[in-house]
Amino acid sequence: MDFSLSDEEKAIRETARTFIRKEVMPLEQEVLRRERAHEPGLRLDELRELQTKARAFGFWGLATPEEYGGMDLPAVMQSLIWTEIGRSWVPFRFGGEADNILFFANDEQKAEFLRPTIEGDRISCFAITEPGAGSDAANIRMTARRDGDDWILDGEKTFITNGNDADFAIVVAVSDRDQDVRAGGSTAFLVDRSMGWRSEFIPTMGEGGPASLVFDSVRVPGRNVLGEVGQGFALGMQWIGKGRYIIPSHAVGVAERALRMAIDHANTRETFGKPLATNQAIQWMIADSETELEAARWLILRAAWTVDQGADARHASSMSKLYGARMVNDVVDRVLQIHGGMGYTRELPIERWYRQMRLLRIFEGTDEMQRLIISRDLLRGYTEIGGHLA
Repeated sequence: MDFSLSDEEKAIRETARTFIRKEVMPLEQEVLRRERAHEPGLRLDELRELQTKARAFGFWGLATPEEYGGMDLPAVMQSLIWTEIGRSWVPFRFGGEADNILFFANDEQKAEFLRPTIEGDRISCFAITEPGAGSDAANIRMTARRDGDDWILDGEKTFITNGNDADFAIVVAVSDRDQDVRAGGSTAFLVDRSMGWRSEFIPTMGEGGPASLVFDSVRVPGRNVLGEVGQGFALGMQWIGKGRYIIPSHAVGVAERALRMAIDHANTRETFGKPLATNQAIQWMIADSETELEAARWLILRAAWTVDQGADARHASSMSKLYGARMVNDVVDRVLQIHGGMGYTRELPIERWYRQMRLLRIFEGTDEMQRLIISRDLLRGYTEIGGHLA
């Protein structure tokens, strides 16, 4: 059994690490300053400029197929790169990506929505969550009724990431009330903002914020159905499932950077005439953080490896999402405690992480939903204790 990375994986990770260190991290203090002034930490034009620089480094479309100009990297490699991105609190991501379900578009839709999104000329958002349908996505109520060759959408979506900036939305709505939403009763639509939906900003405890999307008799041409009529819920679950090893991969990078800050602080800060690091309470917090971080790392890489094997990765991904999200929250909490009063100020990024990382236990599958999936798989015999090594 070999737990080492290949030479190629090491080389790509090191290139990504170099880019983050040289091009992204120098912006960190300005990001904190702007956010203290209640301004966006990184403007869209600045993000685009960084993504263009990254493209020159060879990083464009980590998951995007090569036929669309992307790198089409294996899941393990994507996980490693997202960890590098997580080391900085600058809200950066590599360009050249599009929602995975957009690849189900037909040729006409790909020209209008997919390719411009990959190139950064269009911004999308995915909308399935509603005020009464969060974890229970099958409880969506937004309706889509036929009117000739068109569809009329009515209802509201909420907590939609990118909803304030998007110029089109991928919307899942109930298209057949006589069928179960999960079994042919829902459809996904590509809906331009110009068709009439509006977004409303939702203030949150983190930086930035999601949006509510309001649809009041929005007319959508039949040609804007994504995939097949009745396929909406299945596409939605595929969209949500992709993030369940990417999100904790990013969390590992945050935890690594935060723990390094705690170690450096403990070695230089003196209390009662001795370095803080000599205090056993501090040593135990650092030891627990490193142990949990390492456990999360291997759970996540195993989930990504399972994806690369072409196997069903839902069980492994749920475990990585559950543990990784809890891990980073616990690590950041200890790091804040080690820094004392300074950790609670906005002069350092720790309180920012404290707020931002709390979201990881909620979005794209709450802790409770991951536990439900994991226990259900075991109780119904869908998987064995010990996974592929059982």
